[in-house]
Amino acid sequence: MGNVIARACLLVAATAATAALGAAACDSGATASERKAGPKVGPGRAEQAEFDRDRRPDLVVATIGLRPGDVVADVGAGTGLLTVHVARAVAPGGKVVATDVEPEVLDLLGARMTEAGLADVVERRVVGPGDPGLEPGRYDVILLAQVDHYFDDRVAWLRAALPALRPGGRVVITNRIHHRAAGVAGAESAGLALVRENTSIPGQFVAVFQVKPAD
Repeated sequence: MGNVIARACLLVAATAATAALGAAACDSGATASERKAGPKVGPGRAEQAEFDRDRRPDLVVATIGLRPGDVVADVGAGTGLLTVHVARAVAPGGKVVATDVEPEVLDLLGARMTEAGLADVVERRVVGPGDPGLEPGRYDVILLAQVDHYFDDRVAWLRAALPALRPGGRVVITNRIHHRAAGVAGAESAGLALVRENTSIPGQFVAVFQVKPAD
């Protein structure tokens, strides 16, 4: 039930942003270099600026260690406030598969990527609530940004997702600090080992995991 309520709240907020994002996506006055540098603050862009200030996606990306050419699954990507930073980090040559259970928010994500000049980097994918929807052996990173606490069963979801990793691939959980204990415990129960963590973002954590080596 909590998952349904949270998704409903997200859709209300997303609908309110539709017109502004749509107008921004049609702004052909920006140069290619301006689009690559990211959106300026203005109509339809204040939400991104607030997100960037509070959630520090620059530190999230740095902690993960994303590089051009990486393939990332951005799970529960929503309207793409973090996805846009991930896409910039893996370009050129990389790919982001942005998943969500709601097609409407992925439409908004698409508009955000178009505005940023990153539409060719990001693939949108609707998935079921308990289904990672990721093909095996493709991903360098599976990113769970403020989403793992919505899973009915964290451990089962993670176990289902792990075959999608390439050898040496990483699972990254970033969330509010009060979700840390459950998130780390779930990851370890699913067969993951914590290899790196950043708690410098106020009230948040970024934890990087890899599959535990076989005994």
